[in-house]
Amino acid sequence: MLINISNLGDAALYCDFGKEVNRKINSQVIRYFKTILKKNIVGVNNLAPSYNKLIISFDLKKINFNKLKKIIDNIEIIEDDGLQYKKFEIPVCCEKDFSLDINRLEEKLQMKEEKIYENFFEKEFFCYMTGFIAGMPFLGDLDENLRAKRLDTPRVKVPKGSIGITEQFANIYTFESPGGWNIIGNTPLNIFNSSKENEPNLINPGDSVLFKRITKEEYQNYHE
Repeated sequence: MLINISNLGDAALYCDFGKEVNRKINSQVIRYFKTILKKNIVGVNNLAPSYNKLIISFDLKKINFNKLKKIIDNIEIIEDDGLQYKKFEIPVCCEKDFSLDINRLEEKLQMKEEKIYENFFEKEFFCYMTGFIAGMPFLGDLDENLRAKRLDTPRVKVPKGSIGITEQFANIYTFESPGGWNIIGNTPLNIFNSSKENEPNLINPGDSVLFKRITKEEYQNYHE
């Protein structure tokens, strides 16, 4: 449940749902996020959900902290069964050109490559949030035996479409970007499309993802 609402700078409201990172708490964040989005509150100009927080930015010319806090305190939150979530199957190629850190993970996890992939591809992932770069989904929860720390020295460039894992999460790099996640494959699927103004993200908080292994030939010939 929502624990506290506080100021964040001059024109933002900080909703705190606790310290834990799990689906139950994140689902509450998403319910508030989608309810507030649907209400189209005058003055609210941005909503940024995370694992267990929600930041609401607003225009001081149209609304202030106290008025917005009162609205949030009294808002009728959409129940879970009223929310629209999607399930995606994401194709992934794990050939050596794409699996940049698989040998490192074999050593760190004390697990053979095929076992790593077997565990990874059997898992259904839950999107907690998007961020860091536009549309990048943070997908939990990796099995305990697949959890590894970030690279000691982040890469200057991680290729677009790279699938990375670290700690309890997997993610998909929507653009070429610096990054320190352990890269185990690459998807030809476009996860973020800026030309779709209303919904540029393919995957959004609350959605679920299954990864499907494909060959390099399938990768090269892939068409959305």
